[in-house]
Amino acid sequence: MAIVNIKIEGRDFKVDDSLTILQAARACGYNIPSLCSWKNGRCSLASCRVCLVAVKGERRLVHSCAYPIREGLEISINDPMAVEARRTSVELLLSNHSMNCQSCSKNGQCELLEVSRIVGARPDVYVGEKTKTTYDDIAPGLIRDTSKCILCGRCVETCKAEQGLGILGFEKRGFDTIVGPSANRSFADVPCIQCGQCVNVCPTGALMEHSEIDKLDQAFRDGKYVIVQTAPAVRAAIGEEFGEKVGTSCTGKMVAALHRLGFYRVFDTNFGADLTIMEEANEWIKRLATKASKPMITSCSPGWVNYMEYYYPELISHLSSCK
Repeated sequence: MAIVNIKIEGRDFKVDDSLTILQAARACGYNIPSLCSWKNGRCSLASCRVCLVAVKGERRLVHSCAYPIREGLEISINDPMAVEARRTSVELLLSNHSMNCQSCSKNGQCELLEVSRIVGARPDVYVGEKTKTTYDDIAPGLIRDTSKCILCGRCVETCKAEQGLGILGFEKRGFDTIVGPSANRSFADVPCIQCGQCVNVCPTGALMEHSEIDKLDQAFRDGKYVIVQTAPAVRAAIGEEFGEKVGTSCTGKMVAALHRLGFYRVFDTNFGADLTIMEEANEWIKRLATKASKPMITSCSPGWVNYMEYYYPELISHLSSCK
């Protein structure tokens, strides 16, 4: 690694030569919109064409998420051609996108809408035929709606690189291209462990988790005593959603909020988790005294159990029998 000198909009900066233009620009305080690149450029297919910028000496606009920094590079983010190209790229994405934004579960957190606002994209510039839609809600945890997919490839890369599964991929070609399991099968018909990491990285509502809020609302309307039980991780994860430092415990605020929402009782899974540990400890002691499979592996995570059953069935005997 070395420090190099570059210019962004005519201003001099010193940056690490291991960065891309997108990473360097953000480090220097410039916001270049992007959709296929996330985690500060860690994974990018350079497919959305939303991060195009002008570089002195280049005949064409370049993808800032994939273009490496070098000594003396002069970058123009606000070049008129780059500004227009970014707007056009987003407008083309919108032309093949289901625009039921008001009823979309991702409304308020949709990156496509946010980028559209940034670049000034107009939703009705390009009107015509749209790619045939696949809607899959058969699997217990996930919903796939290709009418909202922008082919950014985030889910494909995450499933392959971070989970090591490769369930998702690009199906068909050209205008008919969609993202899904092989042969466009349902998530219920492939060895998907329902971990939800693809949902976490999807910038739109193309991948979502099943929601049971309607059932909850109905229970409140029916006058039932509705209770809630939270997993230990929720008290910290919910804090991150509200800007708290990672790992901050928000137990008190969470319980108070749940009561105000109308829940009759709020229970904590900690006690159940303690019982699980006790049962697994007893089982481990018994296994030590016998020829049972060792080591013993916890069975507390359904996703983990799915993963073992699908990909390492020879290790199932090592799973704890504790349910």
